[in-house]
Amino acid sequence: MNRAHCFVIFLALIFITSQAQTQSIIFHPQPLPSFKINNTQVSQSAASCSYTVTITTSCSSPKYTRDQISLSFGDAYGYQVYAPRIDDPSTGTFERCSVDTYQITGPCLYSVCYLYLYRSGYDGWKPESVQVYGYYTGSVTFYYDTFIPNGVWYGFNYCSRASGPKTTTSWLGHVFQVVFCIECWKGLFGSM
Repeated sequence: MNRAHCFVIFLALIFITSQAQTQSIIFHPQPLPSFKINNTQVSQSAASCSYTVTITTSCSSPKYTRDQISLSFGDAYGYQVYAPRIDDPSTGTFERCSVDTYQITGPCLYSVCYLYLYRSGYDGWKPESVQVYGYYTGSVTFYYDTFIPNGVWYGFNYCSRASGPKTTTSWLGHVFQVVFCIECWKGLFGSM
């Protein structure tokens, strides 16, 4: 095998393994009809923490909404913070181009890795982003920039992103890269 072939195959392996790493990332919110509010975790948790939630409504959202909006976020260990009915049409929440900030108390989370919004009504609503900040969890932002469908929990779940098939695929790809490099080295410069 000559140098040019080795180089092209090596670049192809790098591209394939890097694509395997990025395919598991969810860039757009997804509906989750089976999502359930976990009320038992709140009552069992001895410690409670405060979270600052900042919701930016898109400038392409309707001028205002009278829809009922609820929010839930949590960690990979099953701890969940639930805020029912964070909307208040009389105060102008979720108006077009607005930023609304809430102080929400719930169980202490290890790291916020999922967030879902629930909308019930007929006006429609398009959030741009939702940022959650906690003293122990730091800050995480979920980018929506799309209309929330009516009557379904809609959002992101990154909890299992760090494990599973992606890690295995990435690890195997790198093993193949190393073996291939050793074989190319032997072919180009003789045995080691």
